[in-house]
Amino acid sequence: MPIVFVFAEPCLYTPIDRKPKSVRDWRDLRRVRNIETNGRVSVVVDEYDEDWSRLAWVRLEGVAEVLTAGADRDRAARLLETKYDQYQRMPLADAPIVRVTVERASEWHG
Repeated sequence: MPIVFVFAEPCLYTPIDRKPKSVRDWRDLRRVRNIETNGRVSVVVDEYDEDWSRLAWVRLEGVAEVLTAGADRDRAARLLETKYDQYQRMPLADAPIVRVTVERASEWHG
């Protein structure tokens, strides 16, 4: 599933924002239920290019949790709002944010 994110070592943050969802309550999202059940996650960030010799990806593995309040959630929201102009029109305000504490990273490039 595509996500927007910021990375502030050693954590990756991705919001559960106000874009339309397939469920009424964000707590019912499959990714949230999976995090609450297991907590282990893997995130792949890829770089695509028509020239396949320039393809690359990074895979981050770690433990995720959903932040609904606190200084870390607020800092992550500010970082996301700075990185993505769209959040100037749709602020993250009290949006939950998934924090992935990265334990392992691997990469590949063509």
